Formats: sequence, structure tokens, C-alpha cells
Amino acid sequence: MTNGRDHRIDFFRGLALIFIFWDHVPANPFAQLTLRNFGFSDAAEVFVFLAGYAAVLAYGRVAQRDGYVVACLRILRRTWVLYVAHIFLLTLLMGIVFVANNHVETRDMVREMGLEYFVGNPQQALADELLLRFKPNLTDPLPLYILLMGALPLILPILLRNAALAIGLSIALYLMVPLLGWNLRAYEGGGYWYFNPVAWQLIFVLGGAFALHTQRAPIAKNPIRPIWQQPLFLVAAAYLLMAGVITVLWKFPDVHNALLPTALAELIYPISKTDLSPVRLLHFLALAYVVAKMLPTSLYWLDNWPVQQTCRMGRYSLEIFCLGVLLAPLADMANALADDAWQMRVITALLGLGLMLLLSNWLELNKRLGSPKAARMVEV
Repeated sequence: MTNGRDHRIDFFRGLALIFIFWDHVPANPFAQLTLRNFGFSDAAEVFVFLAGYAAVLAYGRVAQRDGYVVACLRILRRTWVLYVAHIFLLTLLMGIVFVANNHVETRDMVREMGLEYFVGNPQQALADELLLRFKPNLTDPLPLYILLMGALPLILPILLRNAALAIGLSIALYLMVPLLGWNLRAYEGGGYWYFNPVAWQLIFVLGGAFALHTQRAPIAKNPIRPIWQQPLFLVAAAYLLMAGVITVLWKFPDVHNALLPTALAELIYPISKTDLSPVRLLHFLALAYVVAKMLPTSLYWLDNWPVQQTCRMGRYSLEIFCLGVLLAPLADMANALADDAWQMRVITALLGLGLMLLLSNWLELNKRLGSPKAARMVEV
């Protein structure tokens, strides 16, 4: 942790943004390397968990230092920034998709991106866009983030006073999804939110609670047992291994159906991303626990160039996420125009990653040039 910022969080958030971009490009060969290929959860859980971690860590300090009212004002200001970014993102995305659709004759990219509603009813679609009800494909995480940040002034004081109570209330709300089917409606005829905020708020709250735990955790006086002697670690690792095997077997349906016991299949399926199925939730929690346990205690691993660049992307997560959303249909268009040749798929995946790196470095440079120290140097 440097200057009050945990660069490990930046690293994993940057990694999640890379995975999200690669997952958003159809038939992208690098998408075979992302989390969704090795377990029940994917980069979305990582993104939401770390969003909760970073938000509670940052605004919790503000609340303790400057008071709850100041923290609320800053949270609402950040929420407004996210909302404005969402509106601009949708505008740019629709323009890109319409241009791409005019050039790609073999596919209907407007339909694939979920923009038929806008084409058929533009006035109502714009109104629903402002109300976060109309969300074309690829944009769903941002409205969820906006809603969770908007609710943070209600969550934060409970977390700061009694994290266990906050988690208990969050779990109770999560249980309303399987018990009562709670979710928010999308636009008329558009069903419900793809990321059910009633369910996904639990990941956000757990991230915030973990942030507070890491700040308050006492330094262990007794020697810590090796991880292979810790029962919880072994259980979590075994669950990850089982989930990984099952996920790999999805590519071989006949083998999957032959090997997976019927009772186990009935227990875990269907695995809903929308409602954050328990097996997805448990998989992510197991993954987070195992990774946290296996991370080196020293921070030297953060000093190499690829990790630093990934951290930089995580530091500017909003801008990088928006760029990734815009690059995905452009990459898809380029791939389609090249008859989906594997060489073009590789080029677009790496070029998109390069542009994300370029933007993060430009933002970092711009921030440094705008700092008071840099301003004084320019004046001299």
C-alpha cells in the first residue's frame, strides 16, 4: 500500500477490466484465458467486489475524518460522475454500433447489441436510458455500479458501526431473490435487469466489509500455519478445483453428462449470472480467499512493468471500462470484415489492450502534469 492506496486492488481491478473486454468480443481467442473458463464466476464478480472494497475504503476514511455528511456529498458527486459517464457511453456506443452495422453485411449488430428498442421507439428509449432502464448489451455493469454507489450512504454507516450486521442485512436482501423473485424491471417488454441489484449488492457489501477487516485486522503474534494445513483453505481450493473441472467439461457435453451425477447437476444448475446463483457466489468467495492467502506478503511483485501497467488500468477503472465497451463492437466489426480470420482476432484483441494501456498512461501523465508540484515546476 502506497500513499494510502492499495495497488494490489488496482492490479486485480485492471486484470478484471482486461478480462471483461476480451469476454465482450465474440470468438476472441484470448477470451479462453479469462476466469469464466475455469469456474462458475467471472470478472464481473471481481469488478463489483473491488468496487465495494475501494468505495468503502475511500469514503469510510472520509466519514471518519470529515464526518458523514461530507462523505455522503462526495459519494453522491461520484455517483453523478458515473451517471453522466453512462449517458455519454450509451450515446457513443449506439453511434459505433450503427456505423458498424452499415459495414457488416453478414450480421445484424443492432439486434445483437440489443438496440432494436431504440430503433423502434427512440423517444421512449431515451427516457428509459435516463432512468437506467434501457441498457444495451455490454453496458449493464455501469448502471449496477451507479445504483450501488447511490445506496452507499445508507450502507456505509452500518458497515462502519457493525460490519456483521451489514452483512446479515445484505444476505437477507439477497435471499429475497430466490424466495420472492425480487429484481428491478427494465423498459417495457425488456424484462428485468441483467445484473439483479438485489442479488449483486451482496458482493458489493462483502467487498466493503473486507476492506474494513483488512484495516482493522490485528497483527498475528503466533506463527501462521502453512496454507496446506489450514482446513478452510483446503476446502476452498477443493471447491475451485471441482468447479474448474465442471466448467471445462461444459465444452464436452457428452462427457459432462456421463460423469456428472444427476443429484449434483440438479443441485448446481441452473447457474444464473443475473441472480448471482449461490454456486457462483461461493465460487467467487473461494477464489478471493485462496488468492488472498497465496499472495506474497511482500509487495515486490508489484514492481515489474506488466503488473504496473495493469495497476494503472485499475486505477482509472471507469475510463478504461468505458473504452473497453466502445472497443468491443469495433473489434467485432473488424473481425467480421476480415471473415473472422484468427489473425485478425488476435490483432484486435491485442490492439484493444494496447489502447486501454495507452489511455491509462495518458490519464496518469495528465494527472501528474496537473499536480501542484508539476505546476510549480512549469512556473519555474
